[in-house]
Amino acid sequence: MKKTKRAPEPKATTKAAPPPRSLTWWPWAAAAAGLIVVFQVYGPALNGAFVLDDRALPFFDPRISPALSRWVGMLRPLLMLSYWLNYSFIGFVKPEEHPYIFHATNVLLHFFVSVIASLITAKLLEWADVTGRMRAALAVFSGALFLLHPLQTESVAYVASRSEDLSTLFYYGAFAVFLWRPTESITWIRSIAIMLLFAAALATKEHTLTLPALFLLTDYFWNRGGLRKNIILYGMFAAGAAVGGAYVYRVLSYTTSAGFLLKTFTPFQYFLTQCRVIWIYIRMFFLPFGQNIDPDIPISRGLFDQGAIFGLLALIALVAAAWIYRERYPLASYGIFVFLLLLSPTSSVVPIQDVLAEHRLYLPFIGLALVAVEFLRRLTFTNLVWASAAALLFCCALTYKRSYVWQSPLTLWQDSVTKSPDKYRPRFQLAYAQFSARRCPAAVQSYEVASRLAPIDETLLIDWGLALGCASRWQEALAKMQQARQFKNSAHIHTQIAMVDANLKHMDDALNELDEAEKIDPNFDPIYAYRGQVFAFQGNTAAAMSEFRRALALNPDNPDAQTGLMQLQQVRR
Repeated sequence: MKKTKRAPEPKATTKAAPPPRSLTWWPWAAAAAGLIVVFQVYGPALNGAFVLDDRALPFFDPRISPALSRWVGMLRPLLMLSYWLNYSFIGFVKPEEHPYIFHATNVLLHFFVSVIASLITAKLLEWADVTGRMRAALAVFSGALFLLHPLQTESVAYVASRSEDLSTLFYYGAFAVFLWRPTESITWIRSIAIMLLFAAALATKEHTLTLPALFLLTDYFWNRGGLRKNIILYGMFAAGAAVGGAYVYRVLSYTTSAGFLLKTFTPFQYFLTQCRVIWIYIRMFFLPFGQNIDPDIPISRGLFDQGAIFGLLALIALVAAAWIYRERYPLASYGIFVFLLLLSPTSSVVPIQDVLAEHRLYLPFIGLALVAVEFLRRLTFTNLVWASAAALLFCCALTYKRSYVWQSPLTLWQDSVTKSPDKYRPRFQLAYAQFSARRCPAAVQSYEVASRLAPIDETLLIDWGLALGCASRWQEALAKMQQARQFKNSAHIHTQIAMVDANLKHMDDALNELDEAEKIDPNFDPIYAYRGQVFAFQGNTAAAMSEFRRALALNPDNPDAQTGLMQLQQVRR
């Protein structure tokens, strides 16, 4: 019997496992955690008083109009818009009573900039062939380092440094749009978006003019696009270059603290000094200690002065090494070029009165962050996580400590005086902070020390006299005020002399001084507020009320006139 071949049994089919679900939630969780942490580390500074240039901002001008058009018509219109939004939020009232909203805005802007910094790093890591969880971890670390590094405290805790936060937000935003294009050739829509962000950055701060150079560097370093494929964008940049250059030149032509008209030192001397300062910046990034709002940096007048030649040679060596090792260490090499390019507006040949300022590291910070990322990517993933966590915890502790220094003018300027004991401005600012806190004997002593650190002028003498009066040393206060009058015969000085005379009960002398002040400037409202106080002391209520009303007609926010008129009205009732 013939055997029949048995049909093979069908093989058991196994159901294919579903692909793993993408963990799309983790970037949002990381961002939320970062937002919580950054508000914690900057907590001590959120209610900090306004200091130094803060008080020169428009919202401290009692005569400023609340009309938006008045604000955006100023220099740096988008920066002024941000201040106007804060000022309108508190109802156009005294800003010194509401510092939180101004500081919290800076922290929020800083957070958004750090998120964009993380996106920029993620794309560059992809181009450097770093993928998977290593790429994600390094991108998060880069953004977190930007967010929490103590070098950022001046840009975040100092309201006047919002220009750094906001301009960098637009600058990094434009760079991220450029990097994350789907093709090497850029489209019209993306080009227009970049140009709008670039214009916004320039309308916030002028140092962002380097953006076209950054795009060229990026295209040619990473062999992406270039002039030919991105002709649309570079054509737009070329068309706008003349306008942007003219705008920056106009700003530099009349500013008193920067530009080629600065008399303190020459462009060459400034360049030599920056050859040393750049290395201080690099050191503070990797070893963040010795931060100071007003460092005392000597000027290099020649190649061998203060070791400038060694700083210059070291920079040349750094650039040469970045070029030679660009293929082995692409992120670090590119980061060095980016750092130097973005720092060049403030650290090259255009003189700036303050030769070193921590906030100037805010924009070029990402270049040094890429150097750190380059060497961290050599670690195993586990070691990377532990090293990153340790570095970020260390940064949190230092930033919180530095933020604590920014909580008040007293702590800030005492810190600066400790680190710059022979510099005039920190000592003068400390004296003013002590006087404002009614620590009058300490303020008198600080003004005396300040008088030995720089030539005496009327500003120092007036403030010194006020501190002496606060300490009830009225006769000495009068001598300082009279000495100040020898420097400048102004309405303000006459009113201060009148105030001292009144405290010495020399009422006729006080009235004579106020008459002299009125001859110089009849629109100076303190004249009438002080005269009202003298009349009130003499019992001439009607004349006093008339003077107070006259002061308030010129300045409705004059506190002396407001208080004096209110008291007299209550007495009449």
